[in-house]
Amino acid sequence: MGGEVKNAIRCEKISKVFGNVIANEKIDLELNYGEILALLGENGSGKTTLMNMISGIYHPDEGTIYVNGEPVSIQSPLDAQKLGIGMIHQHFKLVNIFSAMENIELGTPGKKLPPKELRARVTALCEKYGLETDPLKPVHDMSVSEKQTVEILKILYRGANILILDEPTAVLTPQETEKLFEILRHMRAAGCAIIIITHKLNEVLSISDRVTILRKGRSFGTVKTAEVDVSKLTELMVGRAVNLEIERPATDRSEEVLKVVDLCVERSDGSTALEDVSFHVNRGEILGVAGIAGSGQKELCESIAGLITPKKGAILYKKENMAGKTPREIIELGISMSFVPEDRLGMGLVAGMGMTDNMLLKTYTRGKGAFVDRAPAKKMAETLVDKFGIVTAGIEMPVRMMSGGNVQKVLLGREIESSPDLLITAYPVRGLDINSSYLVYDLLNEQKKKGVAVLYIGEDLDVLLQLCDRIAVLCHGRLTGVVDADKVTKEQIGLMMTGENWEEVREYGG
Repeated sequence: MGGEVKNAIRCEKISKVFGNVIANEKIDLELNYGEILALLGENGSGKTTLMNMISGIYHPDEGTIYVNGEPVSIQSPLDAQKLGIGMIHQHFKLVNIFSAMENIELGTPGKKLPPKELRARVTALCEKYGLETDPLKPVHDMSVSEKQTVEILKILYRGANILILDEPTAVLTPQETEKLFEILRHMRAAGCAIIIITHKLNEVLSISDRVTILRKGRSFGTVKTAEVDVSKLTELMVGRAVNLEIERPATDRSEEVLKVVDLCVERSDGSTALEDVSFHVNRGEILGVAGIAGSGQKELCESIAGLITPKKGAILYKKENMAGKTPREIIELGISMSFVPEDRLGMGLVAGMGMTDNMLLKTYTRGKGAFVDRAPAKKMAETLVDKFGIVTAGIEMPVRMMSGGNVQKVLLGREIESSPDLLITAYPVRGLDINSSYLVYDLLNEQKKKGVAVLYIGEDLDVLLQLCDRIAVLCHGRLTGVVDADKVTKEQIGLMMTGENWEEVREYGG
């Protein structure tokens, strides 16, 4: 595979336009067999659009894609599959009640193999590429990394030797990330051509051979990974030097604002989301929450915000128990709390509304009489545009037409402008480029300096360790420890995320 043709994919002058938006403009890209190419760029730089054209979801308006040296027309994912191209998306596309083997075969064209023969083929793929999976294990019993392995096997089973991975480490522990990288190194050694999209620059340096930079829809060159560092990659992405230090200001943290005691929460299907979780957050403190996806972070935020009712336990805001109260009741108690959910265009903002109307969602109850006064909301929207550098064609433009970074600025800015005493943020930088991410960190630190208690749900352990004062770690709904950020290593946090208590890992130095 790839012995005769070193070049796997070559894109020449690829352009794609959506209405008045130029997503890709004359982009060049080259990927060889036996290498891992990282694709970097800020939000809106055109990374996903380009990969969607290579994988057959979109079709270029201009330019040519070459596969194995031959010009091709990729009109659908099936066309890409026939050319040996497979894309592994950040959100897995697996059927939970099916086994690994059933998911791997699902959707594969042609005659279905007998179970014994199918299992033998899956086992052979695992041995060839250094993968580990139980072919008969149901997906609903798998960890995140096990599900990812099944996604990779699905692509390989269909004959792919050119793989695209979109943010593959977003929800993995450090140990799981290193395990994935070992798999990718095996695949590279076996001759596969791999493109990886990630915002984590340390991972780019660890796993890739070359890095292609996109900026504002155009290719800005390719560099050898060995010849750059994090600062240089950042400068190439944004066009200027960026300070990558995250401040952790010293503050007075003597007053307790939020205390959670023995919190138990059930999901709608009756399964346990949180079990006997207890912690506190002080004024002027950022408490981080780490955990593998689905460990109860969502339910924790929503129970504090009054969106779901706990099965038992207390949620004390300055000694006032909020457990079981609705958001309206919490507001009427005079509790000054803001919630930035992970679902920005769902629970957070209304996608079809402009900024003014989205501000009204937070402020309309303050008016008097039967009529809503839009003037204060309009003024708030204009203030946010100036204060946070929000890029928009106008405050009445639907927020769905903004980039992810600007949507997050609108949501976070709206909550901050309400001057809360308690700010709950769930994955506030998920999917954001490095510029937007560091703006969010600065905004949170400003609130901390003002004495706001901040609960920060995050997935990047490097950021949690730099930004937060303490870190609470969840595993399958249980708290495995609350630790000082300056007295714990990333590897120790990773072990706690898999179920080991702080007392069991404190001697492990990583």
